[in-house]
Amino acid sequence: MSLALHVNVDHVATLRQARGTRYPDPVEAALQAERAGADGITVHLREDRRHIQERDVRVLREVVRGTYNLEMAASDDGLRIALAVRPDHVTLVPERREERTTEGGLEVAGARASLAKVIAPLQAAGIKVSLFIAPDLAQIDASAALGVEQVELHTGEYAEAALRAHALEALRSGAAHAHAAGLRVAAGHGLNVANVAAIAAIDAVVELNIGHAIVADAVFEGFAGAVRAMREAMDRGRAGL
Repeated sequence: MSLALHVNVDHVATLRQARGTRYPDPVEAALQAERAGADGITVHLREDRRHIQERDVRVLREVVRGTYNLEMAASDDGLRIALAVRPDHVTLVPERREERTTEGGLEVAGARASLAKVIAPLQAAGIKVSLFIAPDLAQIDASAALGVEQVELHTGEYAEAALRAHALEALRSGAAHAHAAGLRVAAGHGLNVANVAAIAAIDAVVELNIGHAIVADAVFEGFAGAVRAMREAMDRGRAGL
């Protein structure tokens, strides 16, 4: 099964917001990413609007040719915007204003009722829903029970852990469990060209969401070069090379 690369352009917007300018433009980054081989574009519209802005979300809906994935908290504000913009996918993520980036996976098992209130109107509007979760079997089962189409497994522990082999095995097990439950399986967080191959080699994983490493590499390689480098690293992993 082929492996899709969805490029997250949040941190192009981070650079823009740092100076309050109109550049660099995450929309232009998205266009370059797709020309370089990305299968889709991901953005996270955070409640504090620290990088991606509502205008970005709306303009990207008009220009993205591949899959358009909007990450957001399970909030009324996020739901309002998602229903207005109609991305292909919405990925519900945990969000705390004091964090630098998303830390850990969404608590699904203990919040099914509240999540269902957001999931139902999204699906009724024809938007596929993904839940960003740890590779924990209870969270996967709770996600399947909610009837979502996809889970995205949090790879942060694998990317950062000294005991990487243990974290990798948890991801392999979680991906297989999710696939068996009828869920489409994505993965992401902290992946870069040095560590992506082992995740790309997991057969049940069909999509990777990667952003920060590509933006960081683009400082030295150019954005298109950074996307191509990630694509090649993923393909090597999928082929077992």
